[in-house]
Amino acid sequence: QEKLVESGGGLVQPGGSLRLSCVARGRIVAINTMSWFRQAPGKQRELVAAITSGESTNYLDSVKGRFTISRDNTKNTVYLQMNSLKPEDTALYYCNAEIKPLWRGLNNYWGQGTQVTVSS
Repeated sequence: QEKLVESGGGLVQPGGSLRLSCVARGRIVAINTMSWFRQAPGKQRELVAAITSGESTNYLDSVKGRFTISRDNTKNTVYLQMNSLKPEDTALYYCNAEIKPLWRGLNNYWGQGTQVTVSS
């Protein structure tokens, strides 16, 4: 079964940095857009950053200049480098990818989430 596995979350102080990773596993033919979402308690899930197969990027306004999304297609991995972290960045971060698996059609897949907590 195809799946996304996130890692890199944790507790960090305001102003600190964290790097999230998400690896797509399974019989994968192609991966289109990969992205990061986040959801804080009591709030809707929001798109943080996205990157296309052509490496065009899109960011949530509040993270522009602080976060950088990138991908390594040879490793089927997407990263989110988070700098100058703020308490408002505290959330469960989810990886999402548009995947074409072997024998099956294109579909979106979600990771199970990795917790990022920014606090003193």
